[in-house]
Amino acid sequence: MIKLIKSTFYKEEKTKRELIKFIKSAKILSFGLECKKFERNFAKYQGGKHCVMVNSGSSANLAIIQSLLNLGKIKQGELVAFSALTWSTNAMPILELGLQAVPIDVELDTLNVSSRTLTKILDKYPIKMAFLTNLLGFCDDIDKIKKLCLERKIILIEDNCESLGTVYKGEKLGNFGLASSFSFYVGHHMSTIEGGAVCTDSEALATMLRMVRAHGWDRNLSLSRQNKLRNKFKVNETFYSRYTFYDLGYNFRSTEIAGFLGSVQLKYIDEIIKKRQKNFIKMAIPIYSNTKKFLPIKYDHIDFLSNFAVPVICRSVKIRDELVRRCENKVEIRPIVGGDMTKQPFFAKHQAIFKKILGNSNAKLIHEQGLYFGNNPELTETEMKLIIKIFAQ
Repeated sequence: MIKLIKSTFYKEEKTKRELIKFIKSAKILSFGLECKKFERNFAKYQGGKHCVMVNSGSSANLAIIQSLLNLGKIKQGELVAFSALTWSTNAMPILELGLQAVPIDVELDTLNVSSRTLTKILDKYPIKMAFLTNLLGFCDDIDKIKKLCLERKIILIEDNCESLGTVYKGEKLGNFGLASSFSFYVGHHMSTIEGGAVCTDSEALATMLRMVRAHGWDRNLSLSRQNKLRNKFKVNETFYSRYTFYDLGYNFRSTEIAGFLGSVQLKYIDEIIKKRQKNFIKMAIPIYSNTKKFLPIKYDHIDFLSNFAVPVICRSVKIRDELVRRCENKVEIRPIVGGDMTKQPFFAKHQAIFKKILGNSNAKLIHEQGLYFGNNPELTETEMKLIIKIFAQ
């Protein structure tokens, strides 16, 4: 069986040896210097001003929305648009924090929201924020989406958990909106086992994210920002300061183990994503050429494609079912991420008002006729030949 992912880390044995050495010598393993070191390293890699490390990509999504609520950038009850084709924890935080989740359809050939599909929603509903997923390493015309959001004063946030390293029109995905979330879960581009981060150029948002990450207190802020808060709220610095909670927060802190692993794995990220792109091209060209079975996938508009997994959209459910049968015990396959969120039970239960707004959508077709197989830097030539044989025939 060709698994979606083969190992916990890239260069696993070497990474484990380094991890053992670190654990033996570390004075603390809770959030500390290694996490802060990774934050600096990742911000530099992404090309942004601030990185806030958290314990998962899902927590990153929740932290972004809570921070925007705390800052008054959005308010409970307002409408937040999200990619209909996504993972559950892109949509769930919107509902959990008292906002209304409005799904946006995607394009069939990119699997992503476009300026066209976003405009259709914006023309109907008073959207305050767009929380868009860059799915599987792909994107549509996100530069036009950014311009559209700026013109209409809509906050643009990117869920970039599946697209670390993809470059579109000279810019890395994750840098088009006010903030972006990343995941370092085992199956993603780089692994800290569990882990995530938020990147942003906004100092105000980064400050609030650090407070939201740690109960709403100020411990991870700069001394000047601590003093500003303590003076504002007249907090006794010598006794109450470490246990004063300034705004709504959680415990999303990472560990020194994850911070250390992040810096180790970040050294390999360019090698990892180059292999993912090379693998994708090698498999996608012959498979997507089978136009009788599959709908076309567009990726030639992307400068560098850091592919997460290889999607296939079949022309019928029958073709999809046959592929599932052929892959059994040979290739691990899954639906396209979490599929159409409007078809998920939680959405029908908690957001029934917007359950049917997309109608007979592209997201629905992808949900019913799509699947993906894994792409990872450890795939062998033999494994890729088998995958091509199963899909391209």
